[in-house]
Amino acid sequence: MADWRVGRPQGPLSLFGATIAIVVVAADQIAKLVVETRLPVGEPIDLLPILALYRVHNTGIAFSFLAGSGAALIALTLVVSAIVIGFWVRTHDGGRIAAAGFALILGGAIGNLIDRLRFGYVIDYLLLHVGGWTLFVFNLADAALSLGPALLLLVYLFPAKAG
Repeated sequence: MADWRVGRPQGPLSLFGATIAIVVVAADQIAKLVVETRLPVGEPIDLLPILALYRVHNTGIAFSFLAGSGAALIALTLVVSAIVIGFWVRTHDGGRIAAAGFALILGGAIGNLIDRLRFGYVIDYLLLHVGGWTLFVFNLADAALSLGPALLLLVYLFPAKAG
């Protein structure tokens, strides 16, 4: 069986990479549209004992860090996205798993960037909590922004042996 960690990752303009990034952006924006039109702000709807739907408008990044930074966060997102694309184009290892990791990061960044440009904030709607303790509120783009680096860590910390 072929190991998806072997070989040069397909680039950002490959069908594989572009499809993942586009699917992440589309799914993220569709979910946010549904949340904005159907979920009241600040009213939790329990899904699981540790997960609820809970709409908030986040002007910052993770854990509301840099809240209210506006244009600086837009610029930071563009710079980080350019750096990710640069690494993706230049890397020679990791195969499809690395390509998926880079695409998830790019798709997540673009999904949240669209919100910042349209609204001045990011729409978050998934509340992770333990009892009354809120851990964080996030969205699909944030999940992609977490899964992407995890895939890159997996493929580069535990590389497959070629041949």
